[in-house]
Amino acid sequence: MNAIIISALLGVIMMFCSWGIASAKTQRNIGLLGMLVLIGANFAELSGWWTIQFDTKGMLAFNVIGLYANMILFVLTFVYLWINGEEIGKIGNHSADYYAIFFFILCGASVLTSFDNLLMLFIGIEILSIPLYILTGADKKNLFSNEASLKYFLMGSFSTGILLLGITFIYGATGSFHLTAPIMNPSTKMPVEHFLMSAGLILLFVSMNFKVSAAPFHFWTPDVYDGAPTVFTSFMATIVKSAGFIAFIKVFEVQRVALGYTWFIILPFVIVATLLIGNITAVFQRSVKRMLAYSSIAQAGFMLFALYGRSIFNNEAILLYIVAYSLATIGVFAILVKMKDYSFESFNGLAKKHPALAFLTTLFLFSLAGIPLTAGFFAKYLMLNALLTAGSGLWLLIIAIVFAAVSVFYYFRLVQAMYFTAGEPAINEIDKKYEIKLWVIAIVIILLGVFPNLLFSYLYF
Repeated sequence: MNAIIISALLGVIMMFCSWGIASAKTQRNIGLLGMLVLIGANFAELSGWWTIQFDTKGMLAFNVIGLYANMILFVLTFVYLWINGEEIGKIGNHSADYYAIFFFILCGASVLTSFDNLLMLFIGIEILSIPLYILTGADKKNLFSNEASLKYFLMGSFSTGILLLGITFIYGATGSFHLTAPIMNPSTKMPVEHFLMSAGLILLFVSMNFKVSAAPFHFWTPDVYDGAPTVFTSFMATIVKSAGFIAFIKVFEVQRVALGYTWFIILPFVIVATLLIGNITAVFQRSVKRMLAYSSIAQAGFMLFALYGRSIFNNEAILLYIVAYSLATIGVFAILVKMKDYSFESFNGLAKKHPALAFLTTLFLFSLAGIPLTAGFFAKYLMLNALLTAGSGLWLLIIAIVFAAVSVFYYFRLVQAMYFTAGEPAINEIDKKYEIKLWVIAIVIILLGVFPNLLFSYLYF
């Protein structure tokens, strides 16, 4: 409860800061201080030291996994703001407004990690989504940013309509908005089939696939990610997508039983389609930013493995994947935002002019590809392990490994441009302070690649 209330209050405070404080640097420092307060409040609730008590009337349910997921999202957001604060300040005249939006988005994310009622799921998604439409169109002078914002709004509204229709069907079947376990037939040990319930769950499944950009409901993602300001694309592709996946898993960890065999038809179809479209299309992109957009779709395919079966490894797998994927993506976009353009050619010869920067970019790409000694390797390993321990899905495992190999190809295209292609890199000046921040992310990625249990040491303390 701490996170929901404090993040909303911090959002309001940052809105007033944009009026009374002229210095962008001061606004940024207040935003970072607010993030530390939010992290501290969530840590206090997770540890049982202090929490704001409210009777939620069965609308919210707080558990260790949800609070720990909140902590991860808040820390990732702090890292994102810490690195990209100056770039955020360059967009518009009042950077505090953007920090207010970030806090409101985190308020929505906190609802999505703790909802116990489908109405709260809807409210959480809307609190998360509406500020994102503003961030996407933040570059008002850029026609592509305006177009991306409009597309995102229309697609988001469409998927929300599907979500509400699904919730209506579920209410018609059960008479309740609560996430209760399906009714089981004692003789067959199978869930009692109900057409409205099944239809509602399938509509919820479709809507949540829109939110996490899984195929075949991904078509808005490349244009929106490409058109949005690059610094905000990084946030949308990491923290926002991660919050959507946590909500996705929370809905279907129990309700998938009600779908019976249908679940093991539609989920593998979406996983394979997401891996296929994301990876194959990324191979043919000539823009690094657009390639990373399709890469995020492919990464969503791997994250969907957390929904396959009921393995004890699922929670660990999705949390490590969120951290590994988010850190690497934030790192890559932090370098991309310093480039003068986003073509592969702009990276030509980067290793000769900026060897440290080329090494960092390579490390981040290796983590996204799942190369050993990076956090991405153990993240993919735990996902595949969760799939195997579910008792089925060997064919999915083979498909996942094949497409993981495909992802190595298009990530290495950028490595080839940096190390093996002559040219002058189109990059702006990067100061030492900015480079040190990138090294901090790189060290964390390597540490989690060698000692992945560091992430879970407090969770099971």
